[in-house]
Amino acid sequence: MKAVVSNKYGSPDVLELKEVEKPILEDNQVLVKVHAASVNFGNLVLLRGKPFLARFAFGLLKPKYSIPGGDIAGRVVAVGKNVKQFQLDDEVFGDLSRSGWGGFAEYVAVPENALAHKPANMSFEEAAAVPMAAVTALQGLRDKGKIQSGQKVLINGASGGVGTFAVQIAKSFGAEVTGVCSTRNLEIVRSIGADHAIDYTKEDFTKKTQRYDLILGANGSHPISAYKGALSPNGVFVHVGGSGAQLFQTMTLGPWISMTGSKKMGSLLQRANQKDLLYVKELLETGKVKPVIDRRYKLSEVPEAFRYFEEGHAQGKVVITM
Repeated sequence: MKAVVSNKYGSPDVLELKEVEKPILEDNQVLVKVHAASVNFGNLVLLRGKPFLARFAFGLLKPKYSIPGGDIAGRVVAVGKNVKQFQLDDEVFGDLSRSGWGGFAEYVAVPENALAHKPANMSFEEAAAVPMAAVTALQGLRDKGKIQSGQKVLINGASGGVGTFAVQIAKSFGAEVTGVCSTRNLEIVRSIGADHAIDYTKEDFTKKTQRYDLILGANGSHPISAYKGALSPNGVFVHVGGSGAQLFQTMTLGPWISMTGSKKMGSLLQRANQKDLLYVKELLETGKVKPVIDRRYKLSEVPEAFRYFEEGHAQGKVVITM
């Protein structure tokens, strides 16, 4: 089969399209013919080996997982003898980040608990855009942020992969949502349900008088003190993406701020799980959430897809089609 392979850390130039052996199926796995995949920040960490601490999970000197790609959608072509949830020809989607990655390939062997049946109202490309980003948004808002109906919620980086899902998921919880993005993305953010949209090139939300019950930082480089100032007295800030300096501050200063005052500040490390994927699937099927796809690339164009993704200006998700 064809697959995109990376045997060393580096730029997108280290990615090569090669012929490799088709995966050998284990008893608890299904073999999926991949129809589409998508690019996420985790793929970038796996490619570059940065931040360095990530190498303790991904391989110290070279990538432990030579085929990147977390999010996939495709069709089941074989099932292990212990598999109970899926059968031949089932259309599925899922996140492989806890089961060896490998999504940028024509076939992948996947534990059944990493998958869910693809929403019937979604194409393979749309479904592949969902798992990692949508579950990150869900866990950040619901689990870490403790979102409640009627709260004022701000999404910083509202037009990106996680941000576009966060706006819609926050609305599904009954929140009043403000999205922060650049000028060219204002209409996208409004079109997915944001009640208010702030153009960060013209306004700094941290310097306005409005205060928020929950802020999800999916992008940006504000210092943690600025986020703290924009929170209501019992507000919560959750970092899921943004500058390295911002992450460092959240991890080091966040616990102190949380212990010494009424405002809570922390970061989220997304954990793929089937239960949350099924929750997101229901939102997709009921039309409460829809993926926003910016660009589509072929498997042979994965290096180009990574270069575009690294620029940080994608409107929604970048998808790989097989």
